[in-house]
Amino acid sequence: MALNHAGPLPVSRLRILTLGWEFPPLINGGLGVACFGLSKALAKHVDLEVIVPQSDPSAGYDGFALRGVNNLDVVDLVSAEERYSYESFAQVSRIPTRLDPYADEATILEKLSPGSSQWLTFSQTTAAQLDMFRMGTLYGEDLGVKVVEFSKIAAKLAMQRDFDIVHAHDWMTYLAGVEVKKATGKPLVVHVHASQYDRAGAHARGWIYDLEKYGMEEADCVIPVSHYTGKVVTGHYLIDPAKVHPIHNGADPVASYTTTKKFPEKLVLFLGRLTAQKGPEYFVEIASKVATMYSDVRFVMAGSGEKLKQLIESGAYRGLGGKFHFTGFLDMDKVHELLSMTDVYCMPSVSEPFGLSALEAAQFRIPAVISRQSGVSEVLKGALKADFWDTDLMAKYIVDLLTDDQLRERVLDQGSKDVAAATWDASAEKVVKVYESLMS
Repeated sequence: MALNHAGPLPVSRLRILTLGWEFPPLINGGLGVACFGLSKALAKHVDLEVIVPQSDPSAGYDGFALRGVNNLDVVDLVSAEERYSYESFAQVSRIPTRLDPYADEATILEKLSPGSSQWLTFSQTTAAQLDMFRMGTLYGEDLGVKVVEFSKIAAKLAMQRDFDIVHAHDWMTYLAGVEVKKATGKPLVVHVHASQYDRAGAHARGWIYDLEKYGMEEADCVIPVSHYTGKVVTGHYLIDPAKVHPIHNGADPVASYTTTKKFPEKLVLFLGRLTAQKGPEYFVEIASKVATMYSDVRFVMAGSGEKLKQLIESGAYRGLGGKFHFTGFLDMDKVHELLSMTDVYCMPSVSEPFGLSALEAAQFRIPAVISRQSGVSEVLKGALKADFWDTDLMAKYIVDLLTDDQLRERVLDQGSKDVAAATWDASAEKVVKVYESLMS
């Protein structure tokens, strides 16, 4: 969808207030890595401040400011509370407070209902409210409460700042984005890094789905991380296509290297959370089929998640015990060490908004077999692609890459070109055009 550039563009640098949920070095999940990469690149073009629930006060960043709620005092919000008084513009009823936000619909007892009776109030922030962001994980069972409190605190901080656009990253910040928009009248951009559709399937509903839909409806522009996710946004959430502008993620340059394996066999790698979305059970099935066609191979599943026990049992049942290794969660250094000895990367995701790990594998010159149901398949033109359920074709592709040197080199050469084009600078330039279209 073409952006509207009618009218004069701003001469001075735009001022952007970004709302994120995680940020390195405290959290290095995919969302945090993406927000960090984009923020560094955007800071070359705009004046940028990032507000997150938790930040490391000792961490400094060139070109932009980062502020964590965990480092605030009540006095930091007093001036806004003295000057402004309103009922929250985000009209919601109740939200689960001590429930697993990723549970299925039957487990959710209370449902977020945007547009219903007022529930949030612009009340005075207390030390206890700030304390919830100083202790424990951001993804605990009280996630719903944190999402609500962050929205109120973000609105109060925004009232004390001069900015042109507010940019909210992923569903945990959408309510905050709406609060800031309604309180200040500034345009809202929401960035869709993942969705409840990806996590729980096409029939998923519940309070997270409702919150995602509400945030996208209230936004002036929606940025999905791929065209694949853009179709989810317009088709599953029924968002107006005119305001949906897909922009691919980038990848930070990595100094790749090669490590000699401690075993002679070839290595096929799965890297990601062990959840239904990532398709780990399909990888076990693929591994079983590869092993029947090519014996000189081992498989590594790197990551943690609720399916771990089931996957171990499935691998043992299929007779893969001697060829299959589970590493659990790995930090970035360990991930790079594993990539340095990998021969083929496999990503059979059921629904993957982007899939940054596939780009990381390409940086290490690893040929990839990936799901067509992924955003990164739009970027890695040379990767071999199959539907996630087509385990026969994925297994064939893996064996081909392990045995056909010419095919392998073709895939690697194209992968190098694809990675060279997939930069955060390129992503940031497209985001800036979205900003400019909102200001024209």
